[in-house]
Amino acid sequence: MKMNLPHSLSENYRKKFPNFLLDKMDDFYVNRLHKEWNGKHILRGAIPSENSINLSSNDYLHLFRDFEILNSETQKFDETPGTPLMSASFIHGDAPQAVLEKRMASFFESESALLCQSGYVANLGLLQALVEDTDVPVYIDMMAHMSLWNGIRLGNGKAIPFLHNDINYLKRKIEEHGAGIIVVDSVYSSDGSVAPLSDIAEIARTKHCTLVVDESHSLGTHGPNGKGLVVELGITDVVLFRTASLAKAFASRAGLILCPEEFGDFFNVTSKPQIFSSALMPFDIKSLNTVLDLINSETGNDKRLKLDHNSKQLKSFLQEKGIDVNESQSQIIALKANSESKIMLLKEILENEQVFGAPFCTPATSKKRPVLRFSLHSELQLNQLEYVAAACEKAFSVLKI
Repeated sequence: MKMNLPHSLSENYRKKFPNFLLDKMDDFYVNRLHKEWNGKHILRGAIPSENSINLSSNDYLHLFRDFEILNSETQKFDETPGTPLMSASFIHGDAPQAVLEKRMASFFESESALLCQSGYVANLGLLQALVEDTDVPVYIDMMAHMSLWNGIRLGNGKAIPFLHNDINYLKRKIEEHGAGIIVVDSVYSSDGSVAPLSDIAEIARTKHCTLVVDESHSLGTHGPNGKGLVVELGITDVVLFRTASLAKAFASRAGLILCPEEFGDFFNVTSKPQIFSSALMPFDIKSLNTVLDLINSETGNDKRLKLDHNSKQLKSFLQEKGIDVNESQSQIIALKANSESKIMLLKEILENEQVFGAPFCTPATSKKRPVLRFSLHSELQLNQLEYVAAACEKAFSVLKI
């Protein structure tokens, strides 16, 4: 959809903004939106209909429309004692959020759990709290989530990036700079690749490094009863901190930090994002309790099996058609192009075929590595997967990617 925007900001607009901001906005509207995106917006487009195949949501277990969850969310105005509209740093005792944290810790085989307003807040606050007022080196995978990078920056930390999933490169960096913090995702959100966590845990153990793993895209979908890859691999003793956005398989609004028991009080009076964010609302807590029940049930196990089957099936179909999706080892599949303009065209062609994915561009990816991401879910049918693969083959043929 073409946007009705000028090639540069009008004089009326220009009077509203300082020059330093005008320069940045001009660069966006002129160079990016009009030249690279041809006057369209990469994040806008057609609206999926009921008959569309929508692969843009992270609701991997297809729980968002579950009646039990919806019913718990509609009870928004129940009087729930101990859940004030205030910072989560004040929550303690038998307050509903504190009770849920204990339940989360038990389920995920952790000493303690801290709930935050979002996964972004969890990562931002954790890294800030860890690195602020220290000179500890932070070894971070180049494809780690932006919230982790921003947490290091917020704490004025020393980020030392290493090549994606490159164990030998990581070892060399640690040998050069010394023991520090290693930060990785378990499943990477832009291409679905999986971290070699066992190898990284061994490096952390032998090099005396603290290990932080973002499990946003593996909690609920991987491991026994959805407990994640860290539990599945038996490395909970090495991974000091696990974080997650619960807006993925948990179909809710919250962030999670799994950590040692003694860390909570320190975090709640040190993490700026936690201190200055409100606690979860009562209906968020009810929803999460309901989702945890579902994920830890036979229904949850069935959905995980279906999700894994669907992921392998679509990857097989795409590879048979000559489309490279080898990087994906999970329910996330990325279609690649070498420019944002080509990703936009790919997106438009597929939307015309009623197949919807999520475009990832700068700052979510590097400028020369944009992707159209498919997030699969458990309820996709075989004929839908075949249709998606055929639509992709058609689109790739047209674009000659």
